[in-house]
This record gives sequence, structure tokens and C-alpha cells, in this order.
Amino acid sequence: MKYVNKLHNSRILIIGGTSGIGFAVAEACLEFGASITISSSTPLRLTSALSSLKTSYPSAADRVWGVQVDLSNIDTVETEIEKLFKETVSVYENGAGKLDHVIFTAGDALSLIPLSKISMPAILRAGQLRFFAPLLVAKFLSTYLVHSPNSSYTITSGSISERPTPDWSVVGSFAGGHHSMVRNLALDLKPIRVNGVSPGVVDTELWRMSEEEKKAFLQGLADKLPVGRPGRVEDVAESYLAVLRDGNMDATVVRTDGGALIF
Repeated sequence: MKYVNKLHNSRILIIGGTSGIGFAVAEACLEFGASITISSSTPLRLTSALSSLKTSYPSAADRVWGVQVDLSNIDTVETEIEKLFKETVSVYENGAGKLDHVIFTAGDALSLIPLSKISMPAILRAGQLRFFAPLLVAKFLSTYLVHSPNSSYTITSGSISERPTPDWSVVGSFAGGHHSMVRNLALDLKPIRVNGVSPGVVDTELWRMSEEEKKAFLQGLADKLPVGRPGRVEDVAESYLAVLRDGNMDATVVRTDGGALIF
């Protein structure tokens, strides 16, 4: 059977695609001929990411857009999500076009919360961007995604969902909830496919420490992995591509963690 580039001419929204894993996914999608929109709450970061993408892929400059959106406020998040979708599809067929794929990679800086420090406000803050926002995004997908098993919604989780670690109970609980979210949304949104990607230790900007401290910290974690190194965003992006292209993959969370679960 002749190979078909399933992402060519597809329309993809990457929520949080201005840095880290999301940016790597944006690059990969452009490589395969997709039109993409990335989003960020920070105008400078959005402008910088768009400039980098257009510089790296000059022939794709007319296939890259950006939308500023803030999903961190519980009172305005639903309005912001609707704005994001409306602005994203506005470039297609005078706003009448639809998307093929939506990928949620947005996340704030990782922070540990010891059990003794847990409070309701802390729990809500930890879940706002990582759990509540991707769930609310799903509300709009029936309107803005093509209704087909060729279309998909991909949520980003993390290996903490399956490998408990001290002081990660809050973040780990939300990450574990992503697995149930994926399975239930797959039913609610059928025939649109819903999947997740669960990265392990990955070298991104989300680690709240100096570059020197981060390097030592990540390598200390990676020394316990069979692969012996922290995950690289360009490798993790491959898992997202597989989820997008496999029209038979649904209600599944793909693990890309360097073999962490065998220890």
C-alpha cells in the first residue's frame, strides 16, 4: 500500500504550543504539511514562537498562526476557550471551516506540594491549567472539529499518574484523572478520537530552577531509567504524531517515559 501523509493539509490547534513539548509538536506538524495555530497567555512568548517557526519553515509561513489566550482564570476560562476556537477557525473559509486535530500541551511550572501544605486554593491552582482547562476545551470540540475518526483530541498527562512520588499527590491526582478523562471523552465525542500522551522526565522550561540545577536534577532522575538520559522534546513529539495519524487509536494514553515503570 502506498504511504499516505495523513497530516498534509490538516488543520491543527496546539494549545500551549509556544515552548517545550508543544513547540516540538508544532514543528513536527509543519514538517508534515499541516496548517497550525499555537496559543499562549504571554504575547512575547507567542510572538517569539511564531517568528521561530516561520524562520525555520519559510515555505510554511502562510500556514502558521497564533492566538493569545489565558486559561489560568477560573472565572473567564470558558470565555477564553471559545475565543480561542473562534479566532483559530477564522482563517479558514471565512470562519466556516473546521479543525482536524486539537492538542492540549499547556502547563504551568511544576511545583511540589507536601501533604501538610495542601489547601483548597492550592488544589484549584494546580488543576486549573492541567485538568479543568482541557476538560472544558472538550465542550467545544463537537462544534469546531470535523466529525470523523480521522479527527482527534489529544490531552497531555504525565508519568506521575502511574508512578507515585512523594509530595506529588495533588499533581498526581490530576494526572491520574487524565486517564479517565480520555476514556470518557472518547465516548462523549465519538466518532472523534480522544487520546492522551504521558511523558516522563523531559527536559523542558517547566522545571523551576537554574539551568545548572536542572541539568543535575534531570540527570539524577534519568540515571534510574533504562535509556539513561532525560527525555528530549523532539522524541516525545513522535508520540503525538502517532496519536494523530493512527485512525484506529482511541481512548488510549500513550506512555513515553524512558522505561520508568519497570523500576
